[in-house]
Amino acid sequence: SLTSKVEPIADKQVVITVTGSMSAGPTLKVLDARMQNLVTNGVHTLVLDMTEVDFMDSSGLGLLMLVRSMLNKQDAMLRLCGTQGRVRALLRMTKTDTLLNLDESLEDSLAVVKQG
Repeated sequence: SLTSKVEPIADKQVVITVTGSMSAGPTLKVLDARMQNLVTNGVHTLVLDMTEVDFMDSSGLGLLMLVRSMLNKQDAMLRLCGTQGRVRALLRMTKTDTLLNLDESLEDSLAVVKQG
């Protein structure tokens, strides 16, 4: 199961805290709709806190790449933080770790965001 919580951190900047498994299914579709809605409505910076994500499959990875693409087209930013274990291994194996902005912690992501 997958849950997500959206917290605004500044104007057009949000943190989404994700917990559980980012894998194919209805809960991933909810997260997908939520993230796309934020981007469509002008969010400029999206930080995805994945500290509590214990698994991600190709559907979860596809969602990250889609949102990254949408934000890049708007000259906006996606940052991921807290990836670990199998999730980090998947990002490394698929070389998407070279395409995504990865930070060790939420604090690290927020520091980068503040610098603009």
